[in-house]
Amino acid sequence: MAVSAKVPNSPLPALAFIHTVPGLIPVFDTLARQHLPAWATHAMLDESLLQATIRQGKLSQMTVRRLTGMVWSAVDAGAAAIVVTCSTLGPAVDLARPLCPVPLFRIDEGMALAAVGHGARIGVLATLSTTLEPTSDLIRRVAANAGRPCSLTARLAEGAFDLLRQGDTAGHDRAVAESLRDLAGQVDVIVLAQASMARALAAAKDSLGALPVLTSPELGMQHIAAILSA
Repeated sequence: MAVSAKVPNSPLPALAFIHTVPGLIPVFDTLARQHLPAWATHAMLDESLLQATIRQGKLSQMTVRRLTGMVWSAVDAGAAAIVVTCSTLGPAVDLARPLCPVPLFRIDEGMALAAVGHGARIGVLATLSTTLEPTSDLIRRVAANAGRPCSLTARLAEGAFDLLRQGDTAGHDRAVAESLRDLAGQVDVIVLAQASMARALAAAKDSLGALPVLTSPELGMQHIAAILSA
């Protein structure tokens, strides 16, 4: 697909990020400068998309419609490509993609591709129950498309997201690290289902040995950059 839309008054094509967590905006700005220096970026934020999904316990038709509206708003603003950084909204991205006139990415695709290459026993760790199933489904589909065996073990780091929402980032990181250690002996690779969990990896890395633990921001942006560069 040709990519030609530009940021107004900029010679560079525009990459729009749709976020539901404000703290991820600078993370992805940095990654975009690293992996796609020939692109200009802008961020769109709506925390209520994630909040509504948590409150309702599932991805509703209304949330799918609202995310689709944000996608089209990004297109109307001149985006040549769009990235949705919230894994919980992944199924909504899949629904919107066939109608989107520019490349539309879910951030966890690169991570899923990497996971199935590491082994058949894949652990999926999340801090939100609404993220476990979308991420697990994506990994199963990627494995099936690649013709690889896949045995998933999905776990929830209980209470970690509430700690993060209360501003206790250290408590969140400890809860995620403890869950990582509990899961480590059962799998060949662990996937952190939410981009916001990547910061917690440092707290457990020393006790995990050589076990690969994959996070979506870096792998997702590498995957997106490879596609857009091609």
